[in-house]
Amino acid sequence: MSLQVDLIKQLSDLHPKPEHIHFQYGTAGFRTLGSVLDSVMFRVGVLAGLRSKRLDGKTIGVMVTASHNPEPDNGVKLVDPRGEMLENSWEVHATTLANAPTSEAFIEAVDAFVKTMRIDLSKPAKVVYARDTRPSGPALVAALEDGIKAIGAEGRDAGVTSTPVLHYLVRAINTKGTKDAYGEDSEEGYLEKLSAAYKKLVAGKAASPPLLVDCANGVGAQVAYKFAEYIGDTLQLIPVNTATTTPGALNNGCGADFVKTSQKLPPSLASTLKPGQRACSLDGDADRLIYFYLDGRGQFHMLDGDKIAALVAAFIVELTKAAGIDDQIKVGIVQTAYANGGSTKYLSERLPVKCVPTGVKHLHHAAEKYDVGVYFEANGHGTVLFSPESLDKLAQHQPSTPAQSTALNHIINLTNVINQTVGDALSDMLLVEVVLAHKSYSGEEWDSLYVDLPNRLVKVVVADRNIFKTEDAERRLVSPPGLQVKIDELVRRYEGGRAFVRPSGTEDVVRVYAEATLRTQADELAYRVAGLVYDETGGDPARRPIEFL
Repeated sequence: MSLQVDLIKQLSDLHPKPEHIHFQYGTAGFRTLGSVLDSVMFRVGVLAGLRSKRLDGKTIGVMVTASHNPEPDNGVKLVDPRGEMLENSWEVHATTLANAPTSEAFIEAVDAFVKTMRIDLSKPAKVVYARDTRPSGPALVAALEDGIKAIGAEGRDAGVTSTPVLHYLVRAINTKGTKDAYGEDSEEGYLEKLSAAYKKLVAGKAASPPLLVDCANGVGAQVAYKFAEYIGDTLQLIPVNTATTTPGALNNGCGADFVKTSQKLPPSLASTLKPGQRACSLDGDADRLIYFYLDGRGQFHMLDGDKIAALVAAFIVELTKAAGIDDQIKVGIVQTAYANGGSTKYLSERLPVKCVPTGVKHLHHAAEKYDVGVYFEANGHGTVLFSPESLDKLAQHQPSTPAQSTALNHIINLTNVINQTVGDALSDMLLVEVVLAHKSYSGEEWDSLYVDLPNRLVKVVVADRNIFKTEDAERRLVSPPGLQVKIDELVRRYEGGRAFVRPSGTEDVVRVYAEATLRTQADELAYRVAGLVYDETGGDPARRPIEFL
């Protein structure tokens, strides 16, 4: 069987590539202004079909979202059969196909790709896709559907839903009817699986106080409302910032990214959140989670991904000991360079900790190497992975006391309340609430596990981010030559100082992260390192080159 060249050309001509734009498949797929993504969406549809054929008809997922980005942006990423990110080697091919200048060039590139990868075009192909609430979504989905049609794949529209639900669906579809069945392949199956496990885990515990859930005016709002119905009285959810149809509202002054980068309360909650009450923020597609609370003086305190990792990992370790299985199941933590030094010190004194480059795919793969791998980026994106071997051990373990049996059942229920395919804000929220209920922790007690070092993130606009090369899990620069030496000299001047520089994966900016014992020193160190970066590039001051985040 050969390519349906006429059909591909006919449909491709409806989605011409814009001139002078180079697209790049990054950590989060393709992401840029939604208005220029039409051709990319068509070609991703074709690529998803080819990926499915290459994997003997396994269902591939496609999510149309730009997560925490501003509303005019949009993006798309592919999801592999077990709900994981697209295999790394295919990212290059995605970039190549997206940048073919014409329909003819695209068809030639597809033909060469099929031959190189030895893809049997007679194989069936299945693609399931979904989108968030962005206004550009429907048109981009239509282009995606043309691509799916052009390659002869079967498409399933999962509608408007969160990114984690799409990842869940992919795994559920591909494991249906097997011993590894992940759940019913529907949004309702997702809601039922997680909420049922949550109810079992908090049974008999004192009812938690109501939880404010900042939904970033994004798709997480509709999923949060549904969770509230499924969970019922076991946890009262109060969704706020739910204006999914208000132009310009998405991620604007609210959401997980706003809270993390600005380190303050969303203005819309200023009159709602009371001292002592805890709240959490999702991002635009509900795969990031940040908690926060006000203390008795009304002071804002943030509980980010590092705090979540510390809380969750310690709880799982306690349960494995209580179940008498800690000699068989070991827990490990995966972080990036953005993890706060306070969290790294706290965790490394208790568990194995590994640092990997920024990006969920790096954390996910590293976490898979542990029996139980806990990974959270400081931005609140993360999950917990139980290896197949650890799941077998849990199933086969014979507890010798009622207490061990209870702990074992708790661990098994945790494996179901956690969405192990990807970081999932609402799944992680339930996980956090389970731990808080079991430990009887307030937000303040959780926060006191360790003290964060003051830190600051700065963005530097540069002409070419590609001149910046890193090593040691992105903690040190190897290019431009000599810049790391200057950074090291600066860092030594500050007590508790730490700083690193890394280029963005999606735009021509370089991010600078700095820590120090005092807030003023962290700010000063960040700005001085940013100045070194700016001096290195000789940028145009009129472009507002240095911006505090």
